[in-house]
Amino acid sequence: MRGPEGFLLCSLLLVAPHYTEVAADEVQPDPKTPCANWMGGAPGYPGHNGLPGRDGKDGKDGQKGEKGEEGVQGPKGDQGAIGIPGQEGPRGFPGQPGQKGEKGEGSFIYRSAFSVGLTERVPHPNVPIRFSKIFYNEQSHYDASTGKFVCSIPGTYYFAYHLTVYLSDVKVSLYKKGKAVIFTYDQFQKNNVDQASGSILLHLSAGDDVWLQVYGEGDNNGVYADNINDSTFMGFLLYPDLDAH
Repeated sequence: MRGPEGFLLCSLLLVAPHYTEVAADEVQPDPKTPCANWMGGAPGYPGHNGLPGRDGKDGKDGQKGEKGEEGVQGPKGDQGAIGIPGQEGPRGFPGQPGQKGEKGEGSFIYRSAFSVGLTERVPHPNVPIRFSKIFYNEQSHYDASTGKFVCSIPGTYYFAYHLTVYLSDVKVSLYKKGKAVIFTYDQFQKNNVDQASGSILLHLSAGDDVWLQVYGEGDNNGVYADNINDSTFMGFLLYPDLDAH
């Protein structure tokens, strides 16, 4: 077919598919609208929760966090057991001297002492030697007129004598309450000056007397004294009987 009729037919054939496609698009209804070709039901209720799933695997450790703030101090704990003693430390420096203490009782309160010397050259035998040269007799417990020491404070005493020996032998004894306690003998050497001495500790009660005398009938009476040679007798209280005061 040629001519105008053929040209028109060809044009209709080319346009017809386009309109057919458009019509098809317009004819298809939305299946969810009331105008759909099928009838939709009402929405259903939500289903029940399913069972919990199994625990998953532990994740990897995270990075170390920053240091937190210091907490409140807790209560004091119980005392622990005593530990083993440590090693001895170095010795410290000497401390400062302490304060002077109060004056205590003793010889300052209970004092008794004497120290005397001989003035006559040859004392009489069998009687107390009278030492009349007084070196010390502050308490007057030694009586120079009798040659005896008389105890006024009960306690322990120390007595001693140092005698110059000249012209003859010497034998003396120290007496306590009329009884010889110790003896001292020295043999004189011609053309020489010798020494004889003795000492003793005695406990005395109040009123006890102590003295020194030449022992015998006078054959051993070489006790001597002059301006350069002395014969001395002494004694003093070591400590008193405190229970007696």
